[in-house]
Amino acid sequence: MKKKYFASVFLTTAFLLGSVSVSEASVISPSDNANITSDKAWNENANVPFFVKERFAQNHNKNNASNALDYLAKNKNKTGIQNVQENLEATDVQKDDLGMTHVRFNQVKNGVKVEGAEVIVHYNGDNEIVSTNGSHNPQIAKQTIATTPELTSEKAIEIATSSVNAPNNMNYDPESELVIYPFNGNTHLAYKVNVTYLGDQPANWFVMVDAKNGKVIDQYNTIATADGSFHKGVGTGYWGDQRKLHTTRVTQPRESTSFVLQDESHEGLEGIYTYDSDTGELVTNQSSSWKAENLRPAVDAHYNSEKVYNYYMEEHGRNSLDDEGMPIISYVNFGTDFNNAFWNGRHMTYGNGDGSYMVPLSAGLDVAAHEMTHGVITHSANLVYRNQPGALNEAFADIFGAIVDEEDWEIGEEIMGPEAVADGRVSLRSLSDPGKYNVDEDYVPYGNGEGKYPSHMDEYYDLPSNLDNGGVHINSSIINHAAYITGQQIGKDKLGQIYYRALTAYLTPTSNFSHARQAVVQSAIDIYGEESEEHQAAADGFDQVGIN
Repeated sequence: MKKKYFASVFLTTAFLLGSVSVSEASVISPSDNANITSDKAWNENANVPFFVKERFAQNHNKNNASNALDYLAKNKNKTGIQNVQENLEATDVQKDDLGMTHVRFNQVKNGVKVEGAEVIVHYNGDNEIVSTNGSHNPQIAKQTIATTPELTSEKAIEIATSSVNAPNNMNYDPESELVIYPFNGNTHLAYKVNVTYLGDQPANWFVMVDAKNGKVIDQYNTIATADGSFHKGVGTGYWGDQRKLHTTRVTQPRESTSFVLQDESHEGLEGIYTYDSDTGELVTNQSSSWKAENLRPAVDAHYNSEKVYNYYMEEHGRNSLDDEGMPIISYVNFGTDFNNAFWNGRHMTYGNGDGSYMVPLSAGLDVAAHEMTHGVITHSANLVYRNQPGALNEAFADIFGAIVDEEDWEIGEEIMGPEAVADGRVSLRSLSDPGKYNVDEDYVPYGNGEGKYPSHMDEYYDLPSNLDNGGVHINSSIINHAAYITGQQIGKDKLGQIYYRALTAYLTPTSNFSHARQAVVQSAIDIYGEESEEHQAAADGFDQVGIN
């Protein structure tokens, strides 16, 4: 039996609670569980945002990167970007189902990417440029920066793995990328090293190592075949629900036939695979009836993965997390009494909970949708997992969790254990009423003193980067509530169309809450028209939470 993996390295996020009682609980950021965090500030404000809407569309013969660069060069007074041919490099051209084309650029210096600086030019169906948005770093554009590293990539990886106390035997090889990194008021040539491992404290570190002297500039933790025939099976989930499953029958020489949670029935998708963390192998059963109690976490993970895949394919035409059919991989039975779930850039991982405050986390469809949406985010806007961009990252994961799980506007209601429910914690977060739950006591001094999840900018938590990565799980509830307000007016289906377009067509790595408003409102206009009910509802959601 051949195991399948995919090897790309991307952003990861943790989802749930640490080892605290639910009565006191708030979602804990990856950095709260880490041994090392930076107490300095990433210089995200060095990137200057802009959003230019053309009153009269700019006509071009072709909707390509060359014409987009020409437009940017002629309109530098609108965008502030100088010397575009030298400072921008095209990375992607996408045409959407409205007939619009979106050309993405990274800012570069001598061909080296400037971390977080991205520009998008938008064409309508008549090859006319109608808008452009993103952010760029004008100071770096003016500076003379030596971009030849004095440190090797291998040495940078060695320094990075040591700095985060990574175990000797990691599940994945670290990877590095040379970037220009604005940090703490300075500009660095750096290796951006991604270090991912599982173990007792799973982590997905991004470590910035100075490419000249080897010093660690910054670091943050973002936790987020079988040979046989296709078979339809049936299983039982944690709560007793009957699940129809796509599995694979495996016949080995001189061995009995068995079945594995491997689904290769979807055209264009490499497959959906569910593994047991204890064995590292695909979850196996001796029949196509998956009803044993110990199989229930795997049944739920496999079933929910397909449900989320189907949502993105049917509603948005998106083929898997990367829109290119990458495999969807889940691991279940992770850890001991592990009250968490996470996406580590390669796959979803689910703990079974402690039975008191949490039941197996794979039981939640919205949990699966949340984690898988982090993968979608990684392959689209790639929102930096800090401060407001990180809060947007968490919010969009929650919003699509609530959209895919159609029943309510709560997140995690199906994974709360009996003691949690008895304590009044019937879900993890609420989009309709964020303030029904308390934040962790460490966060209280940074808010308005009430200690509740915020639903308005007046309640915003000005958290340092070493607490919840600057508030990614806390301040996300403001965006969550804006989406809820809009969704109440136009329904979840339209909400999903608008927010998906904002995520994939307009948002960039360093987008903040104001940029999100612009992206969401413009997406509503694109789809439903100026002054439509949907346009007004999208704007109203942000109006009511104090985001201009």
